[in-house]
Amino acid sequence: VQLQASGGGLVQPGGSLRLSCAASGTIFSINAMGWYRQAPGKERELVALAINGGNTNYADSVKGRFTISRVNAKNTVFLQMVSLKPDDTAVYFCNIFCNGRVYWGQGTLVTVSS
Repeated sequence: VQLQASGGGLVQPGGSLRLSCAASGTIFSINAMGWYRQAPGKERELVALAINGGNTNYADSVKGRFTISRVNAKNTVFLQMVSLKPDDTAVYFCNIFCNGRVYWGQGTLVTVSS
């Protein structure tokens, strides 16, 4: 299973970005797809998770600003980010829990700066 993430870039504070991540390969029974991020000098942290059945989890720091969504037919997950802050600057990684294990994408850099 391979994951290809895209959509990162440089944005001003208060701006918006939409990240996309498409999974390919032999995929059975997806349980969840999600986004994590890792800022310089910090550990990787959960941003948002979309679990089967429509359930979602968000980090407290992004609630009300970020929205995760899935297109199951295309094995794709999105992260809509609005009202971005400098603290959101990080490399964003998508992952998928399927086939009994977790797979990770390569990461996409989001920089929030004026």
